[in-house]
Amino acid sequence: MKKRMLTTVFSSLLALSLALTGCGGSQEAQKPADTPQQPAAEQPAASGPKQLIIGRGGDTVGLDPIQHTDGETFKVTENIFDTLVSYEEENTNVVPGLAESWEIAPDGLTYTFKLRQGVKFHDGTDFNAEAVKFNFDRWMDKNNPLHNKEGYEYYNDMFGGYLGDETHVIKSVDVVDPYTVKFTLNRPLAPFIQNLGMSCFAIASPTALKEMGPEKFNENPVGTGPFIFKEWKRNDTITLEKNPNYWNAGFPKLDKLVFKVIPENTARLTALTSGEIDLMDGLNPDDAQTVKDNPELQLILRPSMNIGFVGFNVEKKPLDNPKVREALAYAINKPAIVEAFFAGLGEPAVNPMPPSLWGWNGNIKDREFNLDKAKQLLAEAGYANGLKLKFWAMPVARPYMPDGVKIAEAIQQDLKKIGVETEIVTMEWATYLEKTKAGEQEIFMLGWTGDNGDPDNFLATLLDKNNIGGNNRTRYASEEVHKLLMAAQSATTKEEREKLYQQAQELIFKDVPMVPLAHSTPALAAKKNVINYKPHPKGSESLEKVDLQ
Repeated sequence: MKKRMLTTVFSSLLALSLALTGCGGSQEAQKPADTPQQPAAEQPAASGPKQLIIGRGGDTVGLDPIQHTDGETFKVTENIFDTLVSYEEENTNVVPGLAESWEIAPDGLTYTFKLRQGVKFHDGTDFNAEAVKFNFDRWMDKNNPLHNKEGYEYYNDMFGGYLGDETHVIKSVDVVDPYTVKFTLNRPLAPFIQNLGMSCFAIASPTALKEMGPEKFNENPVGTGPFIFKEWKRNDTITLEKNPNYWNAGFPKLDKLVFKVIPENTARLTALTSGEIDLMDGLNPDDAQTVKDNPELQLILRPSMNIGFVGFNVEKKPLDNPKVREALAYAINKPAIVEAFFAGLGEPAVNPMPPSLWGWNGNIKDREFNLDKAKQLLAEAGYANGLKLKFWAMPVARPYMPDGVKIAEAIQQDLKKIGVETEIVTMEWATYLEKTKAGEQEIFMLGWTGDNGDPDNFLATLLDKNNIGGNNRTRYASEEVHKLLMAAQSATTKEEREKLYQQAQELIFKDVPMVPLAHSTPALAAKKNVINYKPHPKGSESLEKVDLQ
């Protein structure tokens, strides 16, 4: 292949580069400057080591971010590890991370990254091009001794499988020199740069991985990030301490982070009010005003980039019948659910991606709540006398689903009105994720917070046939939608991609593999003396700039 590279990212081929990144972010931009967020009232200065205790609803599943991709894991691992590229503090525009700059070939098949020099892993070993290659070889090569035998869900979903698969995107990762690494692709992938910023593609210490093996590393992670792992007390706390040698000079500001599990949202708010914790997520929407009225606290709203949905396992009868799925969609009173459970911090959803993203199809008119229409469709499908189904309800509060069980109970009452009897099933969160991934469910609740700001990360991740057994838990396998999504991945202009995604949304709406319920604006709360905390739309963020006054 011709090795013609861009001499600078800001050459005349910038338009192609931006199309390939799927956003308007500049590849040469520096990390945003630290802009202090002033508290509403002066607080006494913190004395001694600065410790931030973060209350959250559930424990981390594991601390190797490529193996475990749930939100609770990323909240922690994003502070231990770094990625090649990062995002701006409050949006998904791409900025340098462990890579200082990069060049993209005109055909979109070669990406060359210049890496930061002098960066050390927490075990004292060097970060360099060999470390980048080591990590990608581990992820993409099923024969690599450190590869997880079950594969890596996100790697499969973002890069089309693994080395040797016909659909795999990455042809090779090569070391050009100690601080230059080159990626060669089998086909153009428009969101390639966006994908590299995702928390799961963090660069781990090769030495630690080889010495400990993946299983031990999962409990003793070693990265280059602002904080160093210290201790994990299962279902209680994870403690991180300041990395004094962090490459981003002057950070982190805090000496210690403690992530504390407090399962119930109201109990977490009580812990915040009493001073047991400093920051919490998963604030009940109903409690937002209480926080606003408390002079000792501050309400923080995370920018919305999510979807909460009711999914149908389309491989199981009677949910393999589109008329049954559409009947259930007509029977769910979406506006009433949003009003009852989101307290003004959510809006009814129409599509499987949020309106905050480019490519969202605003021309699709949602189905109204219509019990007569639902009964008619059930009768046409051969179920005039109703049917019985198991309804899997989320056991934990998530940003897109503030109370899974109670929302499921409300939907259960709606479905009962059309003769559909549902048995609500719930279980521990990690088991719920594992079993829905395996396809054991019938109707189920789940959701998604975007990782990189690209439509591909919603539509392809959740609904492409290649991701069945991964994040496509509806097991929806439309050839027509697949072709549109693959064409959108390889298209070279944002306009072309937008058209393809809008067509895909129309087909998905017609086929009803899921009922999009709501897009939420997640609410958090903190003590007044917590400053510089900027919640990211992707649902987790580095806390390197957070400080206490």
